[in-house]
Amino acid sequence: MKVTYTARKVNLRDNFKQRVEKKLSKFDKIFSPDAQAFVVVTVNKNDQTVEITIKDNSMVYRAEKTQIEMNDAVDKCIDVLGRQLRKNKARLDKRLRTGSIDDLIAASDVEIAEPDEEFKVVRTKQIPIKPITIEEAILQMNLVSHKFFMFINSDTNEVNVVYRRDDGAYGLLEPSFDD
Repeated sequence: MKVTYTARKVNLRDNFKQRVEKKLSKFDKIFSPDAQAFVVVTVNKNDQTVEITIKDNSMVYRAEKTQIEMNDAVDKCIDVLGRQLRKNKARLDKRLRTGSIDDLIAASDVEIAEPDEEFKVVRTKQIPIKPITIEEAILQMNLVSHKFFMFINSDTNEVNVVYRRDDGAYGLLEPSFDD
């Protein structure tokens, strides 16, 4: 797995990078050799945030944790990624290497979703979509008190989604046809 680091307001030491790569190596047998891991470390006053994103075969696995020590945040992120993989084992087996999650589950007591368990859609809603700007979409989202809003971006004529992040800022999802 190729690991790319981004450091914000901090210089990353080699021993930290080695620790991250060692922790991520336990996922090597699960992901393909082409998998990429992106590690973003941000330091804000007394908190250190580590975000780990793994991209493999058009799937994205992500964990973000804030702790006083960045090593603790890495440990928490690895735990979260492991739980995500174990919990969704049955669904992920089709996308990941066959049987590769079994070893990860062996030492865990996390509940595994049954293969016959389906995601249940409890409501379908149709919304009129017309071209608007990003700012108008955020305004509409706030007016209806939703956490996200789908719209056609008037600049690109593509379907986009704006959403409210946990930190109070806004995010924008744009379609991408990358592999």
